[in-house]
Formats: sequence, structure tokens, C-alpha cells
Amino acid sequence: MMVIPAIDIMDGQVVRLTQGDEESRINYGNSRSPLDVARHWVEEGAEYLHVIDLDATLGRGDNSGLVQEIVNDLSIPIQVGGGIRSLESAQTLLGKGVDRIILGSLAIKSPELVSGLCEENGKDRIVIALDHKQGIVLDKGWKESTGKPLCDALRDFISLGLRWFLITDTSRDGTLEGPDTETYSKVSRHASIIASGGVGSLGDIGTLLGTGVKAIVVGKALYEGVFTLPEAIRCVEA
Repeated sequence: MMVIPAIDIMDGQVVRLTQGDEESRINYGNSRSPLDVARHWVEEGAEYLHVIDLDATLGRGDNSGLVQEIVNDLSIPIQVGGGIRSLESAQTLLGKGVDRIILGSLAIKSPELVSGLCEENGKDRIVIALDHKQGIVLDKGWKESTGKPLCDALRDFISLGLRWFLITDTSRDGTLEGPDTETYSKVSRHASIIASGGVGSLGDIGTLLGTGVKAIVVGKALYEGVFTLPEAIRCVEA
């Protein structure tokens, strides 16, 4: 299992939100650029990064230049998400050195299109974001319910040939209250799962090890200094 530091960018700064609420925004860059933060995580031992453009997610601008700086500068692979709402934008990112793209609304709206994108570029380059609350998949930056159960959505995407899924329990995101291990244990039997949301201790990481997920995205716990990235990596490798 891999530990992946999260870099969420809003207004050109590295931030964290709690449960997707903009009012909860905390800036963590300490005057450092997103690129500087990314370099810091590499120095700490990161082998992969998770970069999200929150402005693009919210449809009010983008930080694509900053994201591309990170991709161009670092030698480690990066997965990028946020506001990828067309085939053209997806292909552009894949052609500019991004290892994996994360698709949410586009996948929910046009699953067959995303399946074709997967066939063309390879199953390991497309990640489907399934954000849920109480087991129901959300859309539009977590603002709208699709009414579809998580397990049903997962099954449908798997039937279309998708392999990788980023699953976030939005009620836990940014809370440090612990991950939804029960759900991860269920779904990881059927696909390659990246867990996200709620990690608040090294014990949580140890618990996730037993669920079968392939990776965990960690944000606030690292930025708040609950534990360090080297400590998290040692926990996984122990």
C-alpha cells in the first residue's frame, strides 16, 4: 500500500477543506508555492502525489499552470483531478506528463466515453472518483446526490473496463476522525481502490492496511503535523 500526499490548490495556494466546505478553508503553504510544497513531499520520501485543482472543480477558474509546473518539475508520478469535464481536457493532461487523471462528473455523465478513454490510454491511467455520503454517490463537487448507491456505481464502471477508483466518504474528509474501513474492505475485493478521507492517526493507516486498498491519500493529518510522511511510510512498510 502506498501513502500519497495530497496537494489541493485554491486561488494559487495549497489549502485543505473539511467535508468540502469552502468556509472551512485553511491555507497551508506558509507563503510557499504549490511547487515548493510538492518538492517538500518528495524530499520527505513521497513516491507519488495527488494534486487537485479546487477552483476548476468549483467551475470558477483554474490553476492549470501551477499543476503543470509540478508535473514538469518532479520525477515522481502524479495523479491530477479537478474540473476535467471534457474528453479534450482529459487527453491534454494525459499528453502533458500526468501519470493518472481523476474523473468524477465526466465519468458519471458519460461513462461510455470514459471507458473509451481508458481503452485508448490504458486502464492504469484513468481513476474514477466516487465521492459518497452514507453510501450514495455525489456529483458536482459534492453538492448534488446522484441517488445511486456506491456499490452499484462501482459495479457499473467495472463492467465498462475501469480498474482504478478513488473513493471518498465526504462526511469524513478533513475531519481526522478515521476512515470508512468497512466500505473499503468491501469494495477492494473487486477493484484497485485508493482510499481518501478521514485519516487522523498512524493507527488509521495500520487499519487501512488490512482492507486491501492499493493506496491512501493523506492531507490534513500531514499538514497539521499529526504524523510525518516518513512515519506514515514506515507504518506501511513495517
